[in-house]
Amino acid sequence: MYDFCVIGGGIVGAATALKLLERRPDASLLLLEKATQLGVHQTGHNSGVIHSGIYYEPGSLKAELCRRGAQATKEFAAANGIPFDVCGKLLVATNQVELRRLHDLAERAEVNQLEIEHLDAAELRRREPNIRGVAALLVPSTGIIDYGLVTAAIAKRIEAAGGRIRTSTEVDRIDENGDAVEIGAGEQRWPARRLVVCGGLQADRLARLAGIRTDTAIVPFRGEYYRLPAARKDLIRHLIYPVPDPDLPFLGVHLSPTVDGGITVGPNAVLGLAREGYRKFSVDKADLAELARFPGLWRLAKANIATGAREMKNSFFKRGYLAECRKYCPALQVADLLPQEAGIRAQAVRKDGSLVHDFELERTPRSVHVLNAPSPAATSALPIGELIAGEILSAH
Repeated sequence: MYDFCVIGGGIVGAATALKLLERRPDASLLLLEKATQLGVHQTGHNSGVIHSGIYYEPGSLKAELCRRGAQATKEFAAANGIPFDVCGKLLVATNQVELRRLHDLAERAEVNQLEIEHLDAAELRRREPNIRGVAALLVPSTGIIDYGLVTAAIAKRIEAAGGRIRTSTEVDRIDENGDAVEIGAGEQRWPARRLVVCGGLQADRLARLAGIRTDTAIVPFRGEYYRLPAARKDLIRHLIYPVPDPDLPFLGVHLSPTVDGGITVGPNAVLGLAREGYRKFSVDKADLAELARFPGLWRLAKANIATGAREMKNSFFKRGYLAECRKYCPALQVADLLPQEAGIRAQAVRKDGSLVHDFELERTPRSVHVLNAPSPAATSALPIGELIAGEILSAH
């Protein structure tokens, strides 16, 4: 009998396991992961940005977790010898509509007590000669890191604290009774007093496995990236982001320096036809059939026809994708866009077609299920882990 079982070895699940052991050093804990190693899905397929929290509603849980998470991530990295760079982020407005949105973001940043700097077009060009815009906001505290390395360091801490990690273990049974939760995978079973499920792309299925009824389903969105050639490594000094559309959950195609010295371009956002298929045109028949049966997908698609069509066009035609970048970086050419593995975002969607923008938890007497952990979940993972640990420890 384990005191705690955590299903899901992404950065949120790993952080939760670590925080449970920090709060209960005498506890026994088992972390189960379907893949052959931790952090291979959303954790290992993103832009590697340590976000500042500028986008989020002042006073919201999302804003607070991001602010705390950014600091915690930098401190954890420094303590564990993980390279990171606080390079700063430039939000670039290229027209008057985006300029108005930029002013709104500046006001939000001030309320969130974030340090920012206003740049006019001339100052933007002086600092970033290859970037064009009518104005920009500099967020100096934004950084870059490899979240796979962070997750690996967390795993070492878990094992050093006495926790047990099992990979290549796909959970297929969750049975809760008054005294325990029994977790099963094939012929194996593990009873635990408390269960936390951080299932990411499989979160809704694991919730259903546990008998939880919800009107939320995971809709996978592929985020397709490119990498610039080594000859372009000096193209930018900062992260370069467009000003996001507040009606959409995605931040737009951006240029991101990486801690290994490269630069990535992306991501876009197109419907994924396989939850864990990273190759272009990947299709999983079971995933596709489940998507087709979910009414929320069709309502979401109907409400976003123009956006969806543009994203699909840019996915098929590299020049359309390039045009999104050339709005603020006209120096880029088609030949600069080299292949890079895509990421898949687990976007929670309700049956009415609305997107779940914030963290969403479902609770039973002995378990907590994380149904939605949206960006900036990687940045916020350590305080999210504290939050979830508090939830499960306070359960009666």
